[in-house]
Amino acid sequence: MLVPGAVLPCRAMLASDFDYKLPEQLIANRPARPRSSSRLLEVAPDGIVRDRHMTDFPDLLNDDDLLVLNNTRVIPARLFGHKSSGGKVEVLVERVLDEHRVLAHVRAGKSPRVGSGLLLGEVGLPVNVLRRKEDLFELSFAGATPVLELLENYGHVPLPPYIERADNRSDRDDYQTLYAEHPGAVAAPTAGLHFDESLLERLNSRNIHTAFVTLHVGAGTFQPVRADRLDDHVMHAEFVQVDQAACDAVAAARIRGGRVVAVGTTVVRSLESAARAGELKPYCGDTQLFITPGYRFNVVDALLTNFHLPRSTLLMLVCAFAGYKAVMDAYRHAIEREYRFFSYGDAMFLRRGARQ
Repeated sequence: MLVPGAVLPCRAMLASDFDYKLPEQLIANRPARPRSSSRLLEVAPDGIVRDRHMTDFPDLLNDDDLLVLNNTRVIPARLFGHKSSGGKVEVLVERVLDEHRVLAHVRAGKSPRVGSGLLLGEVGLPVNVLRRKEDLFELSFAGATPVLELLENYGHVPLPPYIERADNRSDRDDYQTLYAEHPGAVAAPTAGLHFDESLLERLNSRNIHTAFVTLHVGAGTFQPVRADRLDDHVMHAEFVQVDQAACDAVAAARIRGGRVVAVGTTVVRSLESAARAGELKPYCGDTQLFITPGYRFNVVDALLTNFHLPRSTLLMLVCAFAGYKAVMDAYRHAIEREYRFFSYGDAMFLRRGARQ
């Protein structure tokens, strides 16, 4: 459990090192309104924390800095229905493979058989179960209408499992960044949810440089690390694209002496995945990069992020970035000051700490 003065253990790290107890009332079920009214915890490299608000965020940036954002778009990836043979099913699309095929999680009293059919959505969309791939099923949607269009018409917003309510119409906007462009995520890059028009205008008026990457966040982002040892954890794969424009923007920031500021852990994973060889280059494909304390960062200098689930790979990444003790102490402070946690919760701003 998280305790004051937590220090990095002098042994191989365990998932339990990233556990903490969170009062249930601190889990945010609705977003702040306006978005930029969220609280912001600034964590300095020396571990000193300052209570701020997202409206202070532009003041924490320098004119030469580069702000990098994830422009993935959340799709209404959850469908309800039943098997052709009867029995309720819930489908959560993990990845769109092409215009008619998806990889999906299927929840049912009994797993569907390969070759069987499903009827999904209010109109009973016919879907065939093509094959099983470990915990996922490959499904094929019948008819000529592209699957993304079907999801937009009949799907539900895939709210995180800790938000214990049904999605509603407002979630279609609330669980989406204002700059979302490329559909494919089944979970929002939540650090970006704090940006509203007024905050983006302030950043623009400062001439803060920006660049975009794409990482389609998968449902695995909410899964705790179940292996005792971090070395035994198998990271889920997510699609990432870092194009030449983003690489050029990072290079330009380095030349002018600016920092690379990632908006969210997904941006960190995108940039660091594209720089695994030590040099940032364009990259398009899957990443299974698992960042834990001791990782050597090649690109990112500062990070805006939300407060993450216990034992999650995201919390481990943040500890790797800013230092285990500093981050765990910051979480204790946030709990004491009743910050709002997780996807619809508050944010923290961290600079890269000394390697621990």
